[in-house]
Amino acid sequence: MERDKANLDILWLKDDSLEDSGSLPAPALLAAEIVESLEAALEEFRAVEEALALKED
Repeated sequence: MERDKANLDILWLKDDSLEDSGSLPAPALLAAEIVESLEAALEEFRAVEEALALKED
């Protein structure tokens, strides 16, 4: 692919609702929500792993 055709400029994806950074939740709250989401995803992956292990037996 030619370099001039590989434009990785994603500025057009800007979310206008985030203009007011004062309305964002506190960083600690955001971090807690991220951890909660990651832990939930990990539980789901563990369930998939267990199901696959049972199929192999």
